Amino acid sequence: MYTWMMMNLQNSNSWIMTLMIEFHDFIMMIMLMILFMIFYIIMIYMLTIMLMEMFYMVNLLKLFDSNSYNNFNIISYSIFKYFMFNWSNINTFNTIKILGNQWYWSYEYSDFNEINFDSFMLKDFKKIDLFRLLDVDNRLILPYNYFIRSLVSSNDVIHSWLSSLGFKIDANPGRLNQFIMMINR
Repeated sequence: MYTWMMMNLQNSNSWIMTLMIEFHDFIMMIMLMILFMIFYIIMIYMLTIMLMEMFYMVNLLKLFDSNSYNNFNIISYSIFKYFMFNWSNINTFNTIKILGNQWYWSYEYSDFNEINFDSFMLKDFKKIDLFRLLDVDNRLILPYNYFIRSLVSSNDVIHSWLSSLGFKIDANPGRLNQFIMMINR
Protein backbone atom coordinates (compact mmCIF):
# COMPACT_ATOMS: atom_id res chain seq x y z
CA MET A 1 0.00 0.00 0.00
CA TYR A 2 1.15 3.53 -0.68
CA THR A 3 2.50 5.20 2.47
CA TRP A 4 4.41 8.35 3.31
CA MET A 5 7.45 9.27 1.16
CA MET A 6 7.05 6.45 -1.37
CA MET A 7 8.05 7.35 -4.92
CA ASN A 8 7.39 4.07 -6.71
CA LEU A 9 4.36 2.20 -8.03
CA GLN A 10 1.71 0.84 -5.70
CA ASN A 11 1.71 -2.84 -4.83
CA SER A 12 -0.19 -4.84 -7.40
CA ASN A 13 -3.49 -6.37 -6.40
CA SER A 14 -4.41 -7.95 -9.73
CA TRP A 15 -2.69 -9.83 -12.52
CA ILE A 16 -3.09 -6.88 -14.89
CA MET A 17 -1.23 -4.56 -12.54
CA THR A 18 1.50 -7.19 -12.15
CA LEU A 19 1.93 -7.27 -15.93
CA MET A 20 2.07 -3.48 -16.05
CA ILE A 21 4.76 -3.35 -13.35
CA GLU A 22 6.84 -5.99 -15.14
CA PHE A 23 6.44 -4.08 -18.41
CA HIS A 24 7.51 -0.85 -16.67
CA ASP A 25 10.60 -2.53 -15.22
CA PHE A 26 11.50 -4.01 -18.61
CA ILE A 27 11.19 -0.64 -20.36
CA MET A 28 13.28 1.07 -17.68
CA MET A 29 16.01 -1.55 -18.09
CA ILE A 30 16.08 -1.10 -21.88
CA MET A 31 16.06 2.69 -21.57
CA LEU A 32 19.02 2.56 -19.18
CA MET A 33 20.89 0.36 -21.64
CA ILE A 34 20.20 2.88 -24.41
CA LEU A 35 21.31 5.73 -22.15
CA PHE A 36 24.59 3.98 -21.32
CA MET A 37 25.18 3.19 -24.98
CA ILE A 38 24.64 6.83 -25.97
CA PHE A 39 26.92 7.95 -23.15
CA TYR A 40 29.57 5.48 -24.34
CA ILE A 41 29.32 6.73 -27.94
CA ILE A 42 29.59 10.35 -26.82
CA MET A 43 32.65 9.54 -24.72
CA ILE A 44 34.29 7.75 -27.66
CA TYR A 45 33.50 10.71 -29.88
CA MET A 46 35.04 13.10 -27.37
CA LEU A 47 38.18 11.01 -27.09
CA THR A 48 38.61 10.31 -30.78
CA ILE A 49 37.64 12.59 -33.63
CA MET A 50 37.55 9.95 -36.33
CA LEU A 51 34.24 10.48 -38.07
CA MET A 52 34.16 7.26 -40.09
CA GLU A 53 34.26 5.12 -36.97
CA MET A 54 31.49 7.24 -35.48
CA PHE A 55 29.41 6.71 -38.60
CA TYR A 56 29.33 2.97 -37.96
CA MET A 57 28.64 3.46 -34.26
CA VAL A 58 25.73 5.80 -34.94
CA ASN A 59 24.22 3.34 -37.41
CA LEU A 60 24.64 0.55 -34.89
CA LEU A 61 22.88 2.69 -32.28
CA LYS A 62 20.01 3.41 -34.68
CA LEU A 63 19.61 -0.29 -35.36
CA PHE A 64 19.60 -1.08 -31.64
CA ASP A 65 17.06 1.67 -30.91
CA SER A 66 14.69 0.58 -33.67
CA ASN A 67 14.82 -3.04 -32.51
CA SER A 68 14.15 -2.04 -28.91
CA TYR A 69 11.17 0.12 -29.93
CA ASN A 70 9.77 -2.77 -31.94
CA ASN A 71 10.10 -4.98 -28.87
CA PHE A 72 8.26 -2.35 -26.83
CA ASN A 73 5.43 -2.39 -29.35
CA ILE A 74 5.17 -6.18 -29.34
CA ILE A 75 5.02 -6.35 -25.55
CA SER A 76 2.57 -3.43 -25.37
CA TYR A 77 0.32 -5.15 -27.88
CA SER A 78 0.32 -8.38 -25.87
CA ILE A 79 -0.71 -6.47 -22.73
CA PHE A 80 -3.33 -4.59 -24.76
CA LYS A 81 -4.83 -7.93 -25.85
CA TYR A 82 -5.38 -8.79 -22.17
CA PHE A 83 -7.29 -5.55 -21.72
CA MET A 84 -9.42 -6.10 -24.81
CA PHE A 85 -10.37 -9.64 -23.81
CA ASN A 86 -14.10 -10.28 -24.19
CA TRP A 87 -15.36 -10.20 -20.61
CA SER A 88 -19.06 -10.63 -21.44
CA ASN A 89 -19.14 -14.43 -21.15
CA ILE A 90 -17.50 -14.64 -17.70
CA ASN A 91 -19.72 -15.57 -14.78
CA THR A 92 -19.10 -13.09 -12.00
CA PHE A 93 -19.39 -13.73 -8.30
CA ASN A 94 -21.19 -10.46 -7.56
CA THR A 95 -21.84 -6.96 -8.86
CA ILE A 96 -20.81 -3.79 -7.06
CA LYS A 97 -22.24 -0.39 -7.94
CA ILE A 98 -19.77 2.42 -7.28
CA LEU A 99 -20.87 6.05 -7.33
CA GLY A 100 -18.36 8.89 -7.05
CA ASN A 101 -19.44 12.02 -5.21
CA GLN A 102 -17.64 15.27 -4.41
CA TRP A 103 -15.70 14.09 -1.35
CA TYR A 104 -16.72 10.46 -0.93
CA TRP A 105 -17.65 7.21 -2.67
CA SER A 106 -20.98 5.38 -2.39
CA TYR A 107 -20.99 1.59 -2.70
CA GLU A 108 -23.86 -0.85 -3.17
CA TYR A 109 -23.73 -4.63 -3.16
CA SER A 110 -26.76 -5.35 -5.32
CA ASP A 111 -26.51 -9.16 -5.38
CA PHE A 112 -27.07 -9.50 -1.65
CA ASN A 113 -29.49 -7.78 0.72
CA GLU A 114 -29.04 -4.31 -0.83
CA ILE A 115 -26.09 -3.28 1.31
CA ASN A 116 -25.34 0.45 0.83
CA PHE A 117 -22.68 2.56 2.52
CA ASP A 118 -20.66 5.72 1.99
CA SER A 119 -16.89 5.86 2.25
CA PHE A 120 -15.31 9.16 3.33
CA MET A 121 -11.59 9.94 3.30
CA LEU A 122 -10.09 10.28 6.78
CA LYS A 123 -9.16 13.79 7.81
CA ASP A 124 -6.57 12.91 10.48
CA PHE A 125 -3.31 12.84 8.50
CA LYS A 126 -1.07 13.14 11.56
CA LYS A 127 -1.11 9.43 12.36
CA ILE A 128 1.83 7.65 10.79
CA ASP A 129 0.07 4.27 10.44
CA LEU A 130 -2.57 5.64 8.05
CA PHE A 131 -2.24 5.35 4.30
CA ARG A 132 -1.73 8.86 3.02
CA LEU A 133 -4.74 10.12 1.01
CA LEU A 134 -5.98 6.55 0.57
CA ASP A 135 -7.44 5.65 3.95
CA VAL A 136 -11.20 5.87 4.43
CA ASP A 137 -13.62 5.34 7.28
CA ASN A 138 -15.64 2.51 5.62
CA ARG A 139 -13.52 0.28 3.42
CA LEU A 140 -14.90 -1.71 0.52
CA ILE A 141 -14.34 -5.40 1.17
CA LEU A 142 -13.97 -7.55 -1.94
CA PRO A 143 -13.35 -11.30 -2.23
CA TYR A 144 -10.19 -12.44 -3.94
CA ASN A 145 -9.80 -15.09 -6.65
CA TYR A 146 -13.34 -14.40 -7.86
CA PHE A 147 -14.46 -12.37 -10.84
CA ILE A 148 -16.29 -9.24 -9.68
CA ARG A 149 -18.29 -6.93 -11.95
CA SER A 150 -18.09 -3.24 -11.06
CA LEU A 151 -20.40 -0.55 -12.36
CA VAL A 152 -18.85 2.90 -11.91
CA SER A 153 -20.54 6.27 -12.32
CA SER A 154 -20.49 9.74 -10.78
CA ASN A 155 -22.86 12.42 -9.57
CA ASP A 156 -20.86 15.58 -10.13
CA VAL A 157 -17.35 15.54 -11.63
CA ILE A 158 -14.90 12.98 -13.05
CA HIS A 159 -13.31 10.72 -10.43
CA SER A 160 -10.66 8.01 -10.80
CA TRP A 161 -11.20 4.76 -8.94
CA LEU A 162 -8.70 2.27 -7.44
CA SER A 163 -5.52 2.52 -9.45
CA SER A 164 -3.70 -0.30 -7.63
CA LEU A 165 -5.74 -2.86 -9.56
CA GLY A 166 -4.21 -1.63 -12.80
CA PHE A 167 -7.41 -0.16 -14.20
CA LYS A 168 -7.89 3.44 -15.21
CA ILE A 169 -11.59 3.67 -14.52
CA ASP A 170 -13.12 7.12 -14.59
CA ALA A 171 -16.41 7.77 -12.89
CA ASN A 172 -18.12 10.16 -15.31
CA PRO A 173 -21.45 11.83 -14.59
CA GLY A 174 -24.20 10.43 -16.79
CA ARG A 175 -22.14 7.47 -17.98
CA LEU A 176 -22.00 3.94 -16.60
CA ASN A 177 -18.58 2.27 -16.92
CA GLN A 178 -18.33 -1.47 -16.39
CA PHE A 179 -15.28 -3.59 -15.76
CA ILE A 180 -14.61 -7.05 -14.43
CA MET A 181 -11.74 -7.62 -12.05
CA MET A 182 -10.15 -10.46 -10.17
CA ILE A 183 -8.12 -9.58 -7.11
CA ASN A 184 -5.27 -11.95 -6.33
CA ARG A 185 -4.19 -10.77 -2.88
